[in-house]
Amino acid sequence: MTGKQQPLGHRFTLLMGALLVSTLGNGLCFPFTAIYVSELLGLGARAAGGYFVAMAAASFAAALVGGPLADRHGPHRVGVLGGAALAAGYGMLAPADTTSLVLASGACVGVGFGLFYASIVGVVDAAVPESGRRTAFTVRHIVNNVGIGIGSVAAGLALQGAHTPTGTLRWLYLANALAALPLTAAIWYVRPRSTGRPTPVNESPENATYRDLLRARPMALLILAQALFAIVGFTQIEATVPLLMHDDMAVTLGWVSTVVAANSFALVALQPLLARWLERLPETVSLAAGPVLWVVAFGCGLGAALAGEGAAPVLRHGLLLAFAVVFAAGELTYSSAFYPLLLRWSGEAAVGRASALASLAWNLGTATGPPLGLFVVAHSSATGGWTALAAGAGAAFAVAAALHRRAAAVPPTTG
Repeated sequence: MTGKQQPLGHRFTLLMGALLVSTLGNGLCFPFTAIYVSELLGLGARAAGGYFVAMAAASFAAALVGGPLADRHGPHRVGVLGGAALAAGYGMLAPADTTSLVLASGACVGVGFGLFYASIVGVVDAAVPESGRRTAFTVRHIVNNVGIGIGSVAAGLALQGAHTPTGTLRWLYLANALAALPLTAAIWYVRPRSTGRPTPVNESPENATYRDLLRARPMALLILAQALFAIVGFTQIEATVPLLMHDDMAVTLGWVSTVVAANSFALVALQPLLARWLERLPETVSLAAGPVLWVVAFGCGLGAALAGEGAAPVLRHGLLLAFAVVFAAGELTYSSAFYPLLLRWSGEAAVGRASALASLAWNLGTATGPPLGLFVVAHSSATGGWTALAAGAGAAFAVAAALHRRAAAVPPTTG
């Protein structure tokens, strides 16, 4: 491949534009839901907790059901249903004033996420040729992060000094509901039209079960890697690292925000710089490179902790910014490799089920990662915290390295 633009095209661009709008809508709301339900609506912590439990349970069930549906009837149909459920769920939360309506909203949003993530891999793959897969999924990862970041900033500005934060949040939830509609329309618009049959590769996709997929050792290791990457990487930069910097290293909130923002900006800046190199790198090697870069990134944080408050600010802050940039590079190596491997090893006929497994592994990781990270921070020093994070990334590398060895020894051929 000689460039980055040729393999993508207008269908993918349209899809990513709609995804940006949708994730921006998510960013408007997701940091505030617990506060909105428990305090501003006056329904208490049990109602807020019930919302997230309902969402998690519904997402789990919908992903399991949505995977086979996507394989049998096409990912675009399932994606449209998921987008519609997200719009309905967030729209329901805007006027909510009772616990039952809050729980119904959580369940509807969970169904939306479960169906969406069981289908989006197939939707994105259908919008680009095989040669553009790695770039496409890297761009998708960047769009997710940028959209949520912009939405969060916009929500913060809207809520700052608001006389009626409850009313403002109701409008933000309504905006989030409306933001899901362009994505729903885009998913349907970019559906393949060359054939009326949604699954062109295998005449009997129902024969490939979840158990069949997990019996293949490379696929099982890939799903395990997904869970570990969420536990030791993505959730730690969102939940643990900010607390580690602020509480254990006396880093100001302004600099905490700067480090988090630097990570998002680095994703955008590094993608065109690394794109050609990532295209040439074998996918299993690229996947394993992610946690290696995270070890280096956490090492930069450790260096800042060892330097201490007495060190020159340019050294300390420079190391924290280096952490953000190197961590972003690891995110890009992951995103360029994980879903192309998932597609290749599942085969097109079972990509919905494989996507559902990946989604469930991700949800498991995002549910367990923050408590584990916060436990480490609460029971260790700054140096101990950064060292533990680096050790966790090392464990993820061990799984990715085992995956690389297994794939090299027995190349999977499904579909």
